Amino acid sequence: MPVLNETRHPAEFILSEANGERSRGSGIFLDPANFAAGQIVKKSGANYVAITDATAADGIAIYGGTTTGAGSSVSVALLLRDAEVNGNCLTYFAGATQANKDALAALLAANHIIVRN
Repeated sequence: MPVLNETRHPAEFILSEANGERSRGSGIFLDPANFAAGQIVKKSGANYVAITDATAADGIAIYGGTTTGAGSSVSVALLLRDAEVNGNCLTYFAGATQANKDALAALLAANHIIVRN
């Protein structure tokens, strides 16, 4: 019998969030190719890009959906503040160490997004 591997579902990383839509917001990806649910992103100008290291970043957020394909810009849903997330379901940059993950958790905590493991 073949083994089936299920990919991450949109927003499965969310453990809890504020009432209504207070935790969520929207942002724009200029090139939406291959962003994954739970990917940590940061603000770059008026748009969002993938985090590529664990240094301080303005506008750090977590992408809630999935996109594939390169091309035109797309407006996406982001988790911006006041939430708890499962750190095991987040998508980190390639080569991220535990120290990098801890640093990103601290950056997210500044926006009141608490990473639980």
